[in-house]
Amino acid sequence: MTQMNPSSDLARALTRRLTVLGSTGSIGVSTLSVVEHARANYGAEALPIEALTAQSNVQVLAAQARKFRPQRAVIGRAELLPELKQLLAGTGIETDGGPAAIVAAADMEAELVMVAIVGAAALPPALAAVRRGAILALANKECVVAAGELFRRTLGASRATVIPVDSEHNAAFQCLEFDQHHAIEKVTLTASGGPFRDWSRERMEQVTPEQAVAHPNWSMGAKISVDSATLMNKGLEVIEAHVLFALPAEKLDVIVHPQSAVHSLVTYADGSMLAHLSAPDMRTPIAHALAWPQRMNGPANRLDLAALGRLTFEAPDRERFPCLALAEACLRAGGVSPTILNAANEVAVSAFLDRRIAFYDIARVVQATLDADGSNIAHAEDLETVLAVDARARATAMGLCRKLAA
Repeated sequence: MTQMNPSSDLARALTRRLTVLGSTGSIGVSTLSVVEHARANYGAEALPIEALTAQSNVQVLAAQARKFRPQRAVIGRAELLPELKQLLAGTGIETDGGPAAIVAAADMEAELVMVAIVGAAALPPALAAVRRGAILALANKECVVAAGELFRRTLGASRATVIPVDSEHNAAFQCLEFDQHHAIEKVTLTASGGPFRDWSRERMEQVTPEQAVAHPNWSMGAKISVDSATLMNKGLEVIEAHVLFALPAEKLDVIVHPQSAVHSLVTYADGSMLAHLSAPDMRTPIAHALAWPQRMNGPANRLDLAALGRLTFEAPDRERFPCLALAEACLRAGGVSPTILNAANEVAVSAFLDRRIAFYDIARVVQATLDADGSNIAHAEDLETVLAVDARARATAMGLCRKLAA
C-alpha cells in the first residue's frame, strides 16, 4: 500500500502515545484495527502504544501485545499474571496485574487514553487519566452515569479533554458549536430500536438472551447489546449527554431511527438542525477520537445513501421499553439516582444473560432497587461515596434477582 503524506498537524497528532483500557473487548479490538490501518497508511510509527489492559482474556491480550508492542500489558485478574508473564517472556514488554495495575496503566504518560472497559469498573482508571490531563477517548458511558458530578468536577479541575466515542455522543460532539452553547435548543440521540422494535409486550416477555444480543445493525458485546434491546443503553446515553455537554434534561431527546445512519441531531435556536451520518461502524468515531482535532483516513465502511434508500424516524415506546423511562426519571431526580440505576442494571443484565431472570425482570429489578435505595439519595462528593452507593445498589439488586430466580 502506498503511504499517505499527512499534513504536519495530522503527523503530530499521530505521534501521540496511546493507552487502550479494555483492549480485548469489542471497542478495544476496533481501536487496534484503526491503529493498524493508520500504520499501514501513515507509517509504522503512527499511534505508538503505551499500554494495553484487559480483565481476563489473557491469551488475546498477549497476542495483541506481541503485535503492537506496548511498553506494558496489564491483566485485571491478578491470578492470571503468571500466565501473561510466560506468554510475553523475552519480549521486553512490562507486565502487571490487578485493579490497581489498571489504574497505574491509565496514569502512565500516554497523551491519549481509550477507555473501552465495560461498566463502572472503568471509573477509577478514567479518573486517573483525567487528573493527569490526558485526552480521553471515552467509549464507556457507565463511569459518567455512575459518577457524573464527580467526573465533571474532576474534569473541570484538570487540563484533560474528553472526546466521546459512543457513536451518538461523538456525532453530537461533531455537530455542536460549543461557543454557541446558549443557542443549542435540543440534542436528539437516535436509537435503532433494537431487535424488538416491532414486538408486542406479550412476545417480549419470552425473549431469550440469544435473541436479545442479536442486534440488527451493530456488532457489540453482550451487555451493551442487551442494553440496546431494552433501550436502557439510550437512557444511559441521555444521562451521559447531560454530563458531557452540560445540557439540562429538557434539551435532550431520543428518537428511533431503524437504519442507524443518522446518529445525532442538534437543533439550534434559529431553527437549523444539524445531523451527523455515517455507516453503523464504531471505527468511524474511534478514528475521529484518535486523530482529533485532525481527521485521518479510517477503515470504516462508507455510507451509501442510494443503497440505503430511505431514512425513517419514530417516537420511542416507553411503555414497552420501560428502561428508557427509568433512566430519564433518574436524570431528572439527580443525586446518585443514576449511580443506583447503572449498578442495578449491570446486575440485572448479568442475571438475564445467565438465564436467572426474564427480559422484563431487568426493568423490574432496576425499579425495585431505586425504590429500595430512594430514601438514601444524596450527592456523591468523592469516589469512595460513589463506590459505596454502587456496592449497596448491587447488593440490593442481587438479592432481588435471587428472589426472582427462586
